[in-house]
Amino acid sequence: MAVYTTIDNPELYFQTKLYTGTGSELAVTLDGDENMQPDLVWSKNRDQSEGHKIFDSVRGATKFIMSNNNDAESTAAQTLKSFDSDGATIGTDADMNTSSEKNVLWCWKESATSGFDIVSYTGNGSNRTVSHSLSAVPKFIAVKNRTTARGWINGHASIGWEKNLYFDMTNAQNDSADMWNDTDPTSSVFTVGTSVGVNENTDSIIAYLWTDIQGFSKFGSYTGNGNADGTFIYLGFRPAYIMFKETSNANSWIIMDTKRDPENIMAATLYADDQVAESDTDRGDAVSNGFKCRGTSNAFNGSGRTYIYAAFAEAPFVNSNGVPCNARWLIE
Repeated sequence: MAVYTTIDNPELYFQTKLYTGTGSELAVTLDGDENMQPDLVWSKNRDQSEGHKIFDSVRGATKFIMSNNNDAESTAAQTLKSFDSDGATIGTDADMNTSSEKNVLWCWKESATSGFDIVSYTGNGSNRTVSHSLSAVPKFIAVKNRTTARGWINGHASIGWEKNLYFDMTNAQNDSADMWNDTDPTSSVFTVGTSVGVNENTDSIIAYLWTDIQGFSKFGSYTGNGNADGTFIYLGFRPAYIMFKETSNANSWIIMDTKRDPENIMAATLYADDQVAESDTDRGDAVSNGFKCRGTSNAFNGSGRTYIYAAFAEAPFVNSNGVPCNARWLIE
């Protein structure tokens, strides 16, 4: 029998959680059928223009970086106070827990099984390799200097490792050997150049690395067709989360998920590079084996334009027992 996936329950490794702020310390419990203690928590206030706060278990609770700016790491006691056995405890921070305001957490579990690794290292200013624990070649790497205000440096296999993009900017891809030293990552190391964003001497750096896991995660590219019917992206699973970025022109990093849009058409949109509140601008459908863009926006479906994406599963298209997943409702 064909092997469709090694992960029948994606909720063991990725979950999205919606919650409403209370203004008081709040234990936020994930909704999955299985408990998941997250190692990476990405937080966004949906109602207000507040920054994206990113926490991880390697740096520890209360320490955050932000995808929408180049700020160095900050510490705030009333942000994410702990990584819990099935969620996280949130303090009284106004960005994350203002009474009656809606928030979202995107949560990942670090594991070679799920193709996700968090690596902390100290820069030395010289071309070098950095070890990782994926036991597979990374397809997407996001790096942030924690010590000094430097822009994010993101690499993606679909644009090649002589190029990079930035979470905190809408810019098109940049071609510079200073980032990855024009060297492909391997199953044990990734290479960084002399850029202060990835390797400033004596600075603390954090890197998030992902690779494709059949039926669970995929990092690829597609070409928009500029048609109202949109472009279909085959993933091999029904997505829970998908992020897009045009590579050759200035456009935002679009984030969509199936918790904020439990039925098709999906419209609730946030932007990794922008702190603006949630909008209903860009649309698409999460289907049993992929994602269907809707509309002609250059942000995700411009004619002849190239886009990269990062996607994580809600359910594999076919599980390890050969059982297909269900489609989603379509609400016009």
